[in-house]
Amino acid sequence: MGETARRVVDLDEVHFRRASEADLPAIIALLADDVLGATREDPTGPDGEHYRRAFAAIDADPAHLLLVADLAGEPVGVLQLSFLPSLTHHGGVRAHVEGVRVASSMRGSGLGQRMMEHVIELARARDARMVQLMTDQRRDDARRFYERCGFTATHHGMKLHLSRITPTSGPGTR
Repeated sequence: MGETARRVVDLDEVHFRRASEADLPAIIALLADDVLGATREDPTGPDGEHYRRAFAAIDADPAHLLLVADLAGEPVGVLQLSFLPSLTHHGGVRAHVEGVRVASSMRGSGLGQRMMEHVIELARARDARMVQLMTDQRRDDARRFYERCGFTATHHGMKLHLSRITPTSGPGTR
């Protein structure tokens, strides 16, 4: 991906709102608009129904919020915020942030910082004990950004990609 021209905008013109299904093509394009996302997402591919089902499930569950940063009707940022009840930390709620993307033309504008500040406000309003997120180890810039926002790397995340396990190669097979 080549260098994208930066947009100069007044961040007071950006507002945050719950995503609608009409935003889905723009959201998928945002998720695909980086080096790692380009390998996982396909905004023009045959998976449209999968994205629509996932959106419907997120939208129907009050514990989840798909949030867009809107500039003149155009999503220029997106993230998913999930509220997870937990027995740890005295039964406190955790606010989990996932799928954070800022349009390449808006990176460096301060929009990401505003998005994270808004997430923290929403988490406090729900009496969450903490805001947590994971970032891919290959995303050095993202890690530095989250550290500037006050996050600390306290754990090592681990994943098991189930779609990559076949019946002959997964745990419990002989």
